Amino acid sequence: MPVPGTETFANGLFVDVGGGAFITAATLESLGRPVALMATIPAEPFGTIIRQDAVFRRIDSSLCQPAPAGVDPQVTVAVTTPDDRAFLSRRAGPALPSLRAEHFDGVTHLHIGELSSLVEHPQLIPLARQAGASISLDCGWDVDLIQSGTDLEELIRSVDVFLPNDGEFDLLRNAGINPEAAPLTVVKSGADGAYLIRDGERYVTDAPCVSVVDTTGAGDAFNGGFIDAWLKGAGDVECLEASVASGSVVVQFPGGTGALKR
Repeated sequence: MPVPGTETFANGLFVDVGGGAFITAATLESLGRPVALMATIPAEPFGTIIRQDAVFRRIDSSLCQPAPAGVDPQVTVAVTTPDDRAFLSRRAGPALPSLRAEHFDGVTHLHIGELSSLVEHPQLIPLARQAGASISLDCGWDVDLIQSGTDLEELIRSVDVFLPNDGEFDLLRNAGINPEAAPLTVVKSGADGAYLIRDGERYVTDAPCVSVVDTTGAGDAFNGGFIDAWLKGAGDVECLEASVASGSVVVQFPGGTGALKR
């Protein structure tokens, strides 16, 4: 890692479209499911990159809207190490465009990429339910939000599947928020695999041993694998195995979608 006052040289640099919703959508599309992304597209030069990659990956971006004028782009710098990664992010502007009931026409499942997006737009739940869609929710690391006093437990309870990682699970629990409030809670544990909690029962799946290049996007690909199997009506253990398999593939390539079809 860089030391203050010194310079460290990287072997390479590239810009990759990220964000939990995008990577999960790309994973689901690679598994054969039609997907659409509903998000705020950041300012240039990033907006064009995102729309082009959405076309390339056959993700419908017609529900996306550009960020309001003058809003900084939301950018994340991922610093990877052999064991894990750290993110430096700039969060700016609304996560989603204005929501209307017609946006959910034909939607069978809604995946929300991070808990903060649901806090910002709680109407996602009734709009999706009105359309007859099931709902999954990732958590995202946000200490300020979790310690804000917002009734996060009620929001978690309102979805069908909650998908935190083990650090987020512990952070919620230590803040007095029950991370098992959803009917189904699936916890990502990195190299240790994952476990699923339903009605107090726990099911565990180990992760295979693979050559790790970059862990960025592994949890979002995990989400895609789980959602795909769950929507097919697979059993709990089979869903866990599918999700761990998706996450294990992604970590063998740089970037959150580098392992997916090109």
